[in-house]
Amino acid sequence: MNAPGASPGVPPDAPPDAAAIGAAPVVLHGRGLTAAEVVAVARHHRPAVLGADAREAMARSAALVDGFVVGETPVYGVTTGFGSLAATVIPAERTAELQLALVRSHATGMGDPVEPEVVRALLLLRARSLALAYSGVRPEIVDLQLALLAHGITPVVREHGSLGASGDLAPLSHCALALVGEGEVWGPDGAVVPTAIALDHAGLAPVALRAKEGLALINGTDGILGMLCLALHDLDALTRLADVTAAMTVEGLLGTDRAFAADLQALRPQVGQARSARNLQRLLAGSAIVASHRYGDGRVQDAYSLRCTPQVHGAALDTVAHARTIAERELDAAIDNPMILPDGRVESCGNFHGAPVAFVCDFLAIATSELAAISERRTDRMLDVARSHGLPPFLSPDAGVNSGMMIAHYTQAAMAMENQRLAVPASTQSLPTSAMQEDHVSNGWAAARKLRRSVDNLRRVLAVELVCAAAALDLR
Repeated sequence: MNAPGASPGVPPDAPPDAAAIGAAPVVLHGRGLTAAEVVAVARHHRPAVLGADAREAMARSAALVDGFVVGETPVYGVTTGFGSLAATVIPAERTAELQLALVRSHATGMGDPVEPEVVRALLLLRARSLALAYSGVRPEIVDLQLALLAHGITPVVREHGSLGASGDLAPLSHCALALVGEGEVWGPDGAVVPTAIALDHAGLAPVALRAKEGLALINGTDGILGMLCLALHDLDALTRLADVTAAMTVEGLLGTDRAFAADLQALRPQVGQARSARNLQRLLAGSAIVASHRYGDGRVQDAYSLRCTPQVHGAALDTVAHARTIAERELDAAIDNPMILPDGRVESCGNFHGAPVAFVCDFLAIATSELAAISERRTDRMLDVARSHGLPPFLSPDAGVNSGMMIAHYTQAAMAMENQRLAVPASTQSLPTSAMQEDHVSNGWAAARKLRRSVDNLRRVLAVELVCAAAALDLR
């Protein structure tokens, strides 16, 4: 455990965006939250509040749970133990103790701290699911979650501890621990302090958990979904950047834009491919370099890494679009178990299983890997004097004395290869837990973590191509 004020190993995120902080708050109704709003709250510190309709519905749902506590029929997670201990009946006078014990026992994460923006996304998304009022949680719980976000108080969550079913248990438990005034948090200044101190400085009081509330706070896939939302936001920018760097490389290598013609793309009606090709044509329009060798060039066609850019970039765009569809559905979903239905029924279900988001995180890692791979291949062509059509070795006018971009390419290649390893699916891996009660898991947290690293690598891979392409154009 870190001493108060000590760094836990992860630097604070970028300073809060003043414009976002001053923007109208995101209002949680349970449904209707967008991925862009998740990013605004998680990364830029836009405030969020609980909607009046959600507040009323949550109060009604919590009242139903109060009735279950004194009823005669055992209700899973309310008057019973958890997982393989579900047959153990808990007396009414110990139901609150049960919830606190659950949170404490499940806050067992290990490893490096998770980035604050991921934890902020996790907090927001758990609040969103609770706001749907299928969890039997009082609105005061969500109020405190959103107050932590508003005051820049971020629970310290560790890297390891989620199997992606029953949700992100250990990460969410560390967040729940903060609500009861225990554990550690990052304060607004980025220092790690005991939660009780941070709450006191912010004028906030911890909550005393009631029946069902501990379980509802930790039974969700919100960490996986939060990382997916952040990755989708970043990939929107990086897929556009990839077209820019590719166009610059085509120009720098004296390539042609004829392969990107609209009539050729229409022969294969892939949406992403057509979009990337249009973008490349737009970027290369008016290029004096491209025009200078449009006729009389002895080369019949460009290498695949140039000519097939729309096909690869377009496939990545289509993958991002599919992942966004899954994320949007999940942003409207009630994620918990059991569900407290408005008619008073309590039903066990499997909505905590992270398979839908785990699969698309793995799918995106494949797309991200291929964007990096083709970028690295384009970069290599600019550095190889035998294939660069007149550019100096490694883009160095003083080759020999100066190695130019040689080792920058090594760094790029190392990251591209790491992305190839990160493209191996995590969601195909599963081990049974909880005495075989939880005998299949999604491993979605691992899928989302490796996607996050893959996106970060792609950003750097494209940066190397960008610098090399700019140098190549300067040398033309």
